[in-house]
Amino acid sequence: MVFLWVHVAWFAIWIFTNSMLRGRAIDPFPFNLLTLAVSLEAIFLSTFILISENRQSRVDERRSHLDLQINLLAEQENTKMLKLLKEIAQKVGVESHDDPEIAVLEQATLPQKLLEQIDSTVQPEGKKPAA
Repeated sequence: MVFLWVHVAWFAIWIFTNSMLRGRAIDPFPFNLLTLAVSLEAIFLSTFILISENRQSRVDERRSHLDLQINLLAEQENTKMLKLLKEIAQKVGVESHDDPEIAVLEQATLPQKLLEQIDSTVQPEGKKPAA
């Protein structure tokens, strides 16, 4: 907000000063010099914003890749724990019910198959779903 208020004050002083000094004004009324300065500033600010957005997108991409790797590791650990728990239950003599959800959860997660499922459900841009 300081940036904004400094600019508001600067523009107000510039316009007021050049309006009062009619004959000796550095930048008389349509304020061409001020317009040039503001345009150049806008060009540089937009360039800096684009640069920072590109950097941020690279950081976000790395972070999401790390999250994916951690989630896949957690999925593998959970699958292994379920298998070990089933083996412990069998050794102890606990009856295990044939629950289809447990059977599915015990299967190893394959990233390539997940990617194929995602690709098959997400419609590419510009293509309409089959009727």
